[in-house]
Parts: sequence; structure tokens; C-alpha cells
Amino acid sequence: IVESVGEGVTELVPGDHVLPVFTGECKDCAHCKSEESNLCDLLRINVDRGVMIGDGQSRFTINGKPIFHFVGTSTFSEYTVIHVGCLAKINPEASLDKVCVLSCGISTGLGATLNVAKPKKGSTVAIFGLGAVGLAAMEGARMAGASRIIGVDLNPAKYEQAKKFGCTDFVNPKD
Repeated sequence: IVESVGEGVTELVPGDHVLPVFTGECKDCAHCKSEESNLCDLLRINVDRGVMIGDGQSRFTINGKPIFHFVGTSTFSEYTVIHVGCLAKINPEASLDKVCVLSCGISTGLGATLNVAKPKKGSTVAIFGLGAVGLAAMEGARMAGASRIIGVDLNPAKYEQAKKFGCTDFVNPKD
């Protein structure tokens, strides 16, 4: 939930419900305007940056020393400071404890399958790792019409859950 906004931010107001996205969009660069990519020139994932783009400074400290931002979102903290381009405004009636997985897991897995891999109807797809991202990728394969979806994971207990997302076969690499 947005607590406050910085100077020049007009898209959001305090109280808005948002999801952080570490692959942000400035909406102005060639990538943001493209239908094929969202690897924004300004906000693309940069694990080495660790500071805010506007002034090159961190917004966090401990004992007077800076703590660097994590992939532009720093979502491992109770409060964070995020560039407005790395936030997606959502319906305030949506349950935050449920939609939180949409920010990374669902959008990453579903997007990787439907927008990048683009499996053809009737194809065979293998998904490696059946956590939130893997299950979302599996759902994307199911939606695309893949006829065989192979789940690969070290934990055989994940197969039952994966079936709900279209998994037709399961492989444990240890077997």
C-alpha cells in the first residue's frame, strides 16, 4: 500500500494498492513501446545498481551505513522505496495476501511461456522446478494447448499440485 509518493509522481497517491515489479517500465524507451520486449532501458533489472536512479543514493541505512536496494524493489523489508515505473496499481478490493504472487511468480512464469516460449497447440513442454514460477509456466503451457506437459522437480510431492496446472508427466532427476 502506497504510504507516500515522491516529487513528480502523478500516477499514484497514498493509499493506492500496488504490486512491485522488478522489470519496470519507463513507458518512453524503444523497449517499453515495443510489443516484443519490456526490457526497459532505464529500469531493466540491474542487480549491481543498488541505488535509486534519480540521485544514485540508497534510501536505507543501518548504523549510518547504506543498505543497497535489491533488484529495484527491496521487497524483503516491511517498507521500501521503489521507482514508480516498478509499481503496478491494482484494485484495492483484491486480497493482498493472495495477489502478492502475481507480482513475480505468476507474471514471470506465465509471461515466459506465453510471450517468450510460445508453445504451439499440441506441443510437448518441460517445466523445470514446480514452485510459483514453474506452476505459472505450466498454466501458460496448458493455456497454449500443449498436449504433454512434463514437470521436473526434486520433490515428488509437488506432482499432485502440478496436475491442477496441466502437468501430464512428472520426472524427479534423482530417479
